[in-house]
Amino acid sequence: MSSTKLGISKGVKKRSQFARWYQEVITKSEMIEYYDISGCYILRPWSYSIWESIQSWFDTEIKKLGVKNSYFPLFVTKDALEKEEDHIEGFAPEVAWVTKSGTTPLAKEIAIRPTSETIMYPAFAKWVQSHRDLPLRLNQWTSVVRWEFKSPTPFLRTREFLWQEGHSAFAKVEDADEEVLTILDLYARVYEELLAVPVIKGRKSEKEKFPGGRYTTTVEAFIPAAGRAIQGATSHSLGQNFAKMFDISYQAEGSSKGSKSSKQKSYAWQNSWGLTTRSIGVMVMVHGDDKGLVNPPRVSPVQVVVVWIVKSKMTDDQVAAVKDTCYKIGQTLKGAGVRVEVDDRLDKSSGWKYNYWELRGVPLRIEVGPKELENGVAFLKRRDNNASSKVPIADLAAHVPALLETIQADMLDRARKVRDSRIGLATNLDEFKAELNKGNLILAPWCELKSTEEKVKEATKATKPAASAAAAASAAAAEVDSSSGEAFQQLSGAAKSLCIPFNQPPMKEGTMCFTGSGEKATAWCLWGRSY
Repeated sequence: MSSTKLGISKGVKKRSQFARWYQEVITKSEMIEYYDISGCYILRPWSYSIWESIQSWFDTEIKKLGVKNSYFPLFVTKDALEKEEDHIEGFAPEVAWVTKSGTTPLAKEIAIRPTSETIMYPAFAKWVQSHRDLPLRLNQWTSVVRWEFKSPTPFLRTREFLWQEGHSAFAKVEDADEEVLTILDLYARVYEELLAVPVIKGRKSEKEKFPGGRYTTTVEAFIPAAGRAIQGATSHSLGQNFAKMFDISYQAEGSSKGSKSSKQKSYAWQNSWGLTTRSIGVMVMVHGDDKGLVNPPRVSPVQVVVVWIVKSKMTDDQVAAVKDTCYKIGQTLKGAGVRVEVDDRLDKSSGWKYNYWELRGVPLRIEVGPKELENGVAFLKRRDNNASSKVPIADLAAHVPALLETIQADMLDRARKVRDSRIGLATNLDEFKAELNKGNLILAPWCELKSTEEKVKEATKATKPAASAAAAASAAAAEVDSSSGEAFQQLSGAAKSLCIPFNQPPMKEGTMCFTGSGEKATAWCLWGRSY
């Protein structure tokens, strides 16, 4: 395969050369093409199709809630962007500015949106005049620009990325809070039901919450091969902070008609929520192996590939019969709602085709040759675990959709078992560092003080794992799923709080904060190194 450049380069393994493995997988599977502006990438059809599947599912679900799609401009004035001090401080290093039109300097520089609160909320203020105008629930499918200066990574950390961006305003805080969690549940379903990636739902710490917001909820995923967590999506309660800044106020029910006055004003309660193409990169990292992508069936651009086996000794009638059968299988599966492709290329061998589709992660391969035709069966090969079976051709329309659902469930189950095996417990900093050095996530009792969060960062930023710890973690991952090729990569860098999980383990009365602060713990917090 290396001579044809079809597969992953010889010697490049997920468990030992993770960064290079990832780069080769996403380019050789034709998901990504590099671009001549650093941090910007071309999403090719094989990856964009996955985003369309996510988009279609999520868009349908939010419309059930009464959310409507809209579109707001790409640009924002400096005055509007800087109106909310905490908000702009959080994004300032990443804002890209337009300063010229041709060679003429602009009278006022304008920013390319890093997020759209300050673009949308002046319009919200015009549209919300009465309690009858609420709730206002809008979403847009768009791109944003954040001029990252860290090492760019396709899908995970890019200067331009695609996302959905939801913004809402409510009269009652209870309704706003309910939406925050409803949207978060949808994000968890995207990861678990579509991408087969397990996530942990929770609340961000005060230090890690959205700038200018009231609180932030998150779904956190884990990349076992890298020993790092990754924020999957966030749903923010903004409170009334932005409403007061942009005067998103209304006459409460029973107020007299007329213009808003200070006596009549009630400020809206707001939320914002977003999911990005980062989700595709998480899927690749969690499921991929040394052959390439391993796509969950529900989002795979092609769910089944049919490959005919033609040999030189076959008669013309045998060749025609095999080909005709493969085309009929393809039509039958399309009729059963399966995304199927019949690989009818005559200039490629069967083995070459196997490697080609394995690299692209197609969940199921069906092979038909003269022996299969003689016996009235098809040979099936799963991409996720290499299991094979023979199924009567007449039964494929019923068997294949059910098998695809089994593959989907098995992928999530395997990923969850690996993830759970890599969550350690720590009640003090020494135990915390030991688990961190294994490349694990850590649950620890915490007092939730910002000062102790900084203490953890300082205590772990110079920590480097020992070779023996790496080997132990590698063996643990392999024991859980020997087929995944996932193993701990050598890591350095500080740990951070990921979330305070909603699903809290029991805590004994009087449990102290693991940081040694002398404060009582108030919650179990999930920590780890993160992308």
